[in-house]
Amino acid sequence: MNKKQKRWRNRIVFALVLFAAVYAAVELLPLSAWLGSEHAALWLEFALFLVPYLIAGYDVLLKAARNIGHGQVFDENFLMGIATIGAFAMILFPDADPHMAEGAAVMLFYQVGELFQSYAVGKSRQSIADMMDIAPDYANVMRNGELEEVDPDDVQVGDEIVVKPGERVPIDGIVVAGISQLDTAALTGESVPRHVEAGAEVISGCINMTGVLTVRTTKPFGESTVSRILELVENAAEKKARTESFITRFARYYTPIVTGAALALAVIPPLLGMGPWSDWILRGLTFLVVSCPCALVISVPLSFFGGIGGASRLGILVKGSNYLETLAQVETVVFDKTGTLTNGTFSVVAVHAEAHVDPELVLSFAAHAEAYSDHPIALSVKEAYRGNIEQARVREAREESGHGVSALVDERAVLVGNDKLMRAHGVAFHDCELAGTILHVSLDGEYLGHIAIADVVKDDAEAALRALRETGVRTTVMLTGDRAEVAAAVAKAVGVDEFRAQLLPQDKVAEVEALMAQTVQRSTKAKLAFVGDGINDAPVLTRADVGIAMGAMGSDAAIEAADVVLMDDKPSNIAKAIRIARKTMRIVWQNIVFAIGVKVVILVLAAVGLANMWLAVFGDVGVAVLAILNAMRCMNVKNF
Repeated sequence: MNKKQKRWRNRIVFALVLFAAVYAAVELLPLSAWLGSEHAALWLEFALFLVPYLIAGYDVLLKAARNIGHGQVFDENFLMGIATIGAFAMILFPDADPHMAEGAAVMLFYQVGELFQSYAVGKSRQSIADMMDIAPDYANVMRNGELEEVDPDDVQVGDEIVVKPGERVPIDGIVVAGISQLDTAALTGESVPRHVEAGAEVISGCINMTGVLTVRTTKPFGESTVSRILELVENAAEKKARTESFITRFARYYTPIVTGAALALAVIPPLLGMGPWSDWILRGLTFLVVSCPCALVISVPLSFFGGIGGASRLGILVKGSNYLETLAQVETVVFDKTGTLTNGTFSVVAVHAEAHVDPELVLSFAAHAEAYSDHPIALSVKEAYRGNIEQARVREAREESGHGVSALVDERAVLVGNDKLMRAHGVAFHDCELAGTILHVSLDGEYLGHIAIADVVKDDAEAALRALRETGVRTTVMLTGDRAEVAAAVAKAVGVDEFRAQLLPQDKVAEVEALMAQTVQRSTKAKLAFVGDGINDAPVLTRADVGIAMGAMGSDAAIEAADVVLMDDKPSNIAKAIRIARKTMRIVWQNIVFAIGVKVVILVLAAVGLANMWLAVFGDVGVAVLAILNAMRCMNVKNF
């Protein structure tokens, strides 16, 4: 709570204490006997209640006057001002009971509600503010043998920066020296530190925990992860959900209508001789107090804001409340395979050697033959080989286009590649039952065995699909450009309902459009989400009802095109995002139904003279406070 809010709180608390003292004095002390006149006692009450009223509400009256001057007449400040001034003005009607206490109470409790709202908004903003704290203030650059703190914007791509323990990584880059642990909780919600050493990629916003790191930057600060995240968070409030926009439009028309209705209620019946002016004016004032739409205009945006803030604490960035609303209606989830359900990196999963051959020998000859290749498959073979690769042992290494490689290793002819390479050189081989890329290895024309290489399924992929079914998602589909047998193996491993293989990027868009049509046929409100991470996923992310990007390792294009970004790349967070969205929408509609329902009942009672000003206070402030309390539940994501 900042100084301004503290001064406001102290002022309201002082006004409440003063009001309680005045109310007790008026009720308990024989003022009329002391003053010798009922009329004098009434005006003393007026003066006494006016003091806490002005202390609590002078700013509301000033705002109302200022807004009227700017042409913005019908807002809650105007309603509170006219209703409370009217309550005090009832002293001018000798036949009416005094209502100064109610007038002061309305203003006081309205301000209590506003103070409570301010606290709730501040609390919901805290998770966003925590994320805003990831913005680095400086970067350490070595100049003239000394570390100098410079603005991150001044660091060029390729510069080397030093990150000391306790500091945030200011810019994305690659570690060139040092070993440390990184705290990524602010970005991903993940509590387990990440180990980094030379060659590891680091993203801005993480906290360096233990050792000193030297990082070579790979992006300018404006394009780094931290800058993208801050931009997403700052722009989220601009994209309103349809429900939120409807409430805004509703309040714009609702307020002048109820103001007109209150005026008609106060003026027309007494003109028609249906009762005294004081009675109908009081009904009109009560009607005005109840009609204030603050419960709706406060709680609905607060619910969405709380949902977005709560999601961000789990490393789920939602770019606007409109996407949160759409996410709550998702019934079909479509996945890209590589980098989404799988790690996106090739790994050796098996080495099958012939009966008389040592598997390590197969891996050794394959790794040496691939010694000069930078192909991802070659890199996975070299990574799997535990020994040292001695390039001096290798001669005449050459690529066999589309087939594999051939080389002389220790002056012996080695072939490493697919079945076409084996056939081309007349080597007898046999197939492997495992799905993935199969590298056959031969030595001097003799078949040694084969190496199975596959893109490994993510640890939580199967759990993610199971969680989606538990949330009520009806269909899960995997799209991939990979071969059908590889896609079938991954689909079976993770448990998707359907898969489509050997697709080009444009084919994925067509498949998503067809699936969206099927989803709408089931229900006009049902939506489709697409989850991807690669640059070729950007068109599909844009086309889907809601696009979800794997943020930490995803491409810039995918993150830019997506509506929701998962910072830790865990597919299990998709179900969490959907549960948060659905909880948020439940709370939004609870507040709408509750606020409108209570107000309608009390408005009718006020119109027929059965509701007094105290009930009106509950109808306005009480409902608003209860709605705010309910909205604050959106921020509770501990059990997600």
